[in-house]
Amino acid sequence: MKEQNGALVAVIIFFIGLFIYTKLAGPIPFFVNSVQTSKASFFQADGTGKAAAAPDIAKVSFGVTKNATTVADAQNQVNSNIENILKSLKDLSIEEEDIKTTNYSVYPNYNFNETRQQISGYTVTQNIDVEIKKIDKVNNAVDAITSNGGNLVGQITFDFDKETRRKLEDQARKEAVETAKEKAQSLARASGIRLGKIINVEENTNIRPMPIYADTVGRVGAPAEKATEITPGQSSIQITVILSYEIR
Repeated sequence: MKEQNGALVAVIIFFIGLFIYTKLAGPIPFFVNSVQTSKASFFQADGTGKAAAAPDIAKVSFGVTKNATTVADAQNQVNSNIENILKSLKDLSIEEEDIKTTNYSVYPNYNFNETRQQISGYTVTQNIDVEIKKIDKVNNAVDAITSNGGNLVGQITFDFDKETRRKLEDQARKEAVETAKEKAQSLARASGIRLGKIINVEENTNIRPMPIYADTVGRVGAPAEKATEITPGQSSIQITVILSYEIR
């Protein structure tokens, strides 16, 4: 009984001493060391697939710009040319929803002398993008634009409709995956690595339309002596995949 009382007194004295110490010296520092380890053993190989086809649609960027002494006169000239161009495009069965104005601007022109600058006139410009879903109409569309006053042609690009794009992407993707798998197996055999299952796939798509610039058309603002001859050729879709394998 005396031994138990002695032990109890010792415990009480210890905690009283600990209490007094923390009041005077502050809390006792307490450290926990945490160590995390991770093992990420994986093997990567990439592959590229490509699919090409004749484009289904064309996109043409054009504009009309006019200079005149008054804003109204310049606007009237631009409006007249744009109206004629749009009518000729609609005659080619190009839908109104596929014709979009992308810019309309009015800028003053200045004459400079030694004392001051003076407005000499105004420049009005309207730019339009046209999507031509019947690819065989692209030459006629360019002729219609330039022969009706279109004096700005930025570029012509060819592209695919959604269905064609999907099929080409599937074709390029399958080729890319097969190439990546073959490369992974070849590298693994050469290096003595045993591959496990595929744990991740990354994809990068590169679509290569064929742009044709105004210089290629060669007739912007010039009389139509010869019909435009633009050939779409082929456009391609290229897909690269990276396969990540577990290492056994």
